Amino acid sequence: QVQLVESGGGLVQAGGSLRLSCAASGRTFSRYEMGWFRQAPGKEREFVAAISWSGGRTYYAVSVKGRFTISRDNPKNAVYLQMNSLKPEDTAVYYCAAYESNYDRSHYSKGAYDYWGQGTQVTVSS
Repeated sequence: QVQLVESGGGLVQAGGSLRLSCAASGRTFSRYEMGWFRQAPGKEREFVAAISWSGGRTYYAVSVKGRFTISRDNPKNAVYLQMNSLKPEDTAVYYCAAYESNYDRSHYSKGAYDYWGQGTQVTVSS
């Protein structure tokens, strides 16, 4: 089992940058595929980015590709989301999520993930 805690959210102007962090508990962090999702008011939670257990494969939503970068540091039990060129439509609560890498699941599906953080608010002003 793993517990996830996000940080790094805040208020930023359009065009600015933020770096989200997700700290994971436990000694088996490297066994988990990690993802970032977001949910805006009145909308479904949507996929943003994901990274394989080794960091060797990354996945992005079309809406953020080229602007956001996901990375992980397994010895530090952490995953990051660097967000550049932010737009007002990026405003949402951002969630970190995880599932064990031995499961053959789609990284893009929120149903694949078994563990979730509490979320961190990102607000982009125009």
